[in-house]
Amino acid sequence: MRWVLPENIQDVLPSEARKLENLRRSLLDALHLRGYQLVAPPLLEYLDSLLTGAGEDLDLRTYKLADQRSGRTLGLRADMTPQVARIDAHLLNRGGVTRLCYCGSVLHSEPASLTATREPLQLGAEIYGHAGLEADIEIVQMLADSLDIAGLAASRIDLGHMGIFRALATMAALDSEQQQTLFALLQAKDVPTLQEFLAPVADAPRSALLALPGLYGDRTVLAEAARVLPDDVRVREALSELERLADAFGNLPLGFDLADLRGYHYHSGVVFAAYCGNSPTAIALGGRYDYIGAAFGRGRPASGFSMDLRELALRTEVPEVPGAVLAPAQGAPGLKAAVAELRAAGEIVVPELPGHTVTNWQEAGCDRRLVMSDGGWKLVPLDGD
Repeated sequence: MRWVLPENIQDVLPSEARKLENLRRSLLDALHLRGYQLVAPPLLEYLDSLLTGAGEDLDLRTYKLADQRSGRTLGLRADMTPQVARIDAHLLNRGGVTRLCYCGSVLHSEPASLTATREPLQLGAEIYGHAGLEADIEIVQMLADSLDIAGLAASRIDLGHMGIFRALATMAALDSEQQQTLFALLQAKDVPTLQEFLAPVADAPRSALLALPGLYGDRTVLAEAARVLPDDVRVREALSELERLADAFGNLPLGFDLADLRGYHYHSGVVFAAYCGNSPTAIALGGRYDYIGAAFGRGRPASGFSMDLRELALRTEVPEVPGAVLAPAQGAPGLKAAVAELRAAGEIVVPELPGHTVTNWQEAGCDRRLVMSDGGWKLVPLDGD
């Protein structure tokens, strides 16, 4: 069957496409009004550029192919964030704060879940050049605002901090490979395997790492973390930043999860995930990633978020809109002006072509007809055959 698409790859039909485009326009317009400048990286690049540095986390999700012109390996992007970091570091080369946004398709070799698409439509926003927590605060607020604009207020925004993990992993004297294994176990909250893995580790860091999966909930988690985690300057700084975020967002449904980690090579500080309704899957992810630009010759502080517009669209309602107007292809004087006036008012006007039934035009979305009556152009219902 030649028309069957690969698994987890879907067409977008008219009503869904309209919803996606409305979301895209609304969110990019909101970002534009807040000073985020739109960039559009290419769909494919040389693989070593896509997977350099923090991009290592994307290796297994990236489609790879040979470039017949250069002989080098190309990659189809699985995430646009490394590309935007490359643009900031290597092309724009600005000295101060740069706010960038983007929206485009990415491709995943494996879906994130059984029902997820392998072609997300990724929209995101990034702030480069400011190391202070003010950038993280702005990004989290921008994420919350974006969900509000889409008509999906966040039911929960979970905050964590990579600084705590990195401090404890260093105290445990784990090498890079061991840290990645630890990272995966904490992500999965696989406590039995975690206990077995940490058995050789010294008591203090082992106890602290075993405590992380249980440190989730409301703001009181931060006080509990300060009590059970080592009195280390890096841990104190991370908890202080989370306290400041809690102070900044008294209006948001914040949660804290100190084992909610992602992007081992990616994130360097605050991380967050936004949820809507009762869904266990995050609708948007983000955090601080200060080291990603260094691979492109210019490391810059950075904080950002991204979301999949396809997933966002699935959770939003399509507003009721009037059907289209069927207009004669040719008619008496004034037809062109009447059509222009309707379109200026936001009406969809479809030129009628010969040889098609009223039912055909209703299938195309028409529910009214433009007719000449009493010397003027008027709208009447489009009745069936």
